[in-house]
Amino acid sequence: MTIAEVVPSLLSGLAVPGADNTLNLPSSRRVVLLLVDGLGHELLRSHAERAPFLASLSSREINAGFPSTTATSLASIGTGLLAGEHGVVGMSFSVGDEVLNALTWSRAGDHHHDLRKVLVPEVVQPHPTVFERAAAAGVAVSTVAPLNQRTSGLTRAVLRGSWFRGVAGFGDLALGAVAAVQQDRSFCYAYHADLDMIGHLYGPGSDEWLLQLEFVDALASRIAARMPADSLLVVTADHGMITADDRIDFDTEPLLWEGVRVITGEPRVRYLHTESDEVLAVWRDFLGDRADVVRREEAVDAGWFGPVSPLALDRIGNVVVAMKNSAVIIRGQAEPLFSKMNGFHGSRTRQELAIPLLVHAS
Repeated sequence: MTIAEVVPSLLSGLAVPGADNTLNLPSSRRVVLLLVDGLGHELLRSHAERAPFLASLSSREINAGFPSTTATSLASIGTGLLAGEHGVVGMSFSVGDEVLNALTWSRAGDHHHDLRKVLVPEVVQPHPTVFERAAAAGVAVSTVAPLNQRTSGLTRAVLRGSWFRGVAGFGDLALGAVAAVQQDRSFCYAYHADLDMIGHLYGPGSDEWLLQLEFVDALASRIAARMPADSLLVVTADHGMITADDRIDFDTEPLLWEGVRVITGEPRVRYLHTESDEVLAVWRDFLGDRADVVRREEAVDAGWFGPVSPLALDRIGNVVVAMKNSAVIIRGQAEPLFSKMNGFHGSRTRQELAIPLLVHAS
């Protein structure tokens, strides 16, 4: 059971052709899907007392898919596909001669270099979205998300097909989500980002994170209280998070540079585009039990990315490095913001992959 199955399962209750309810979710003709960035299943279970409303809901654990990171998971939400098919294989990845930061749709390491004209979002992710399919079937489809995401490359790539309502905070997010499902056969995807950012800055489970979790719980409760009769609120996440205690800085380890033409990804999962076959052995020896270091073919054959299309294959890199335990590979010079963070995600641990699927029927 993966994040890619959530929206198709919900759209089956709205009579969208080809939408299968593989998750066996309740059927409703008015649905709000609230995605809370960074709300891992393990984190919510460990701190249930700080989120009494969410903890009271019907709950199950599903899988975010690999890599367990926002751009990839939002693409899975929007397309009903996993990374190997939709091709958004991480926060940053190679597309031709460019390295794309999918969150900002800019050149990785240079957020001022807008790539929307060079790497057209609808070409980078060409599959029809589930929102487009729903809208074509007559469903009123809305996205309620931060204002600055309205015309972003990622929104165009993976969320196209919905009417976008930009919001500035909790209040208009809650009211916007409720307003979007007042008519028959309506679906609203609502997105909240701040819990993830607090987790990155202070660490998941920190006092700051716990207080933000209380706010998220209140947000979900307020949406549920205002939903029309016979409607459905579903809450999920895009990934969990771990606190990093073991940092390796690629930029200060010359041994790791040899034979690496391009390094992409993020601190918990790295893709190495290599010029030398020795890279795999060097990285395996250097990292030891701190990472799974495998050839791309091994990761594909093991099903890490789900089914893999030619679109995604070249973006993955020759070597995949999935960090274990609390280790991260930072880049102190090239990615200074990451170096200051405490919380991370992206790899294959249960803390990162397990996400909640919570259901409230009005």
